[in-house]
Amino acid sequence: MTKEECFYLGKIVKKYSFKGEVLAKLDADEPDLYENLDAIFLDLRGNLVPFFIETSQLHKSELLRVKFEDVDTEADADSIMKCELYLPLEFLPKLADDKFYYHEIVGFDMIDITYGNVGIITGVNDSTAQALFEVDHDGTEVLIPMNDEFIDKVDKPNKTIFVNTPEGLIDLYLDE
Repeated sequence: MTKEECFYLGKIVKKYSFKGEVLAKLDADEPDLYENLDAIFLDLRGNLVPFFIETSQLHKSELLRVKFEDVDTEADADSIMKCELYLPLEFLPKLADDKFYYHEIVGFDMIDITYGNVGIITGVNDSTAQALFEVDHDGTEVLIPMNDEFIDKVDKPNKTIFVNTPEGLIDLYLDE
């Protein structure tokens, strides 16, 4: 299993008991969906390693208290501290047709209502205050703010996102 086949679920943030239990901070809108997992992947030195779960329960809303098989002591728990947690993509909850996960729109066409074909979405930059669509327009990167006001329609079956951007925004990137 590779990281590309998985999504980031959270990170182990602290020990909970002397019996190897840990608390994981979940990066999820609905943490309760992940309360009864059988197994999860931990990123150990760049490799995803499956860990089987004996018990788990939500602890203070976004923390998941987990007891892994074969993690029975504080020293065992120390060895997995700060590890990131991953699950296969098929564990992601299904979204409404007009909503999407960032990974699923890579390769979609972007059409602007006024401008026309902007290009192909190559990724999403979410390291800024406003997430940005990264669009390849014949070798030139165009950045479109991922703003509900700009997104007109998401057509998942035809792999197209229709946007209505402010006049001149796309032209800023293109020497036309």
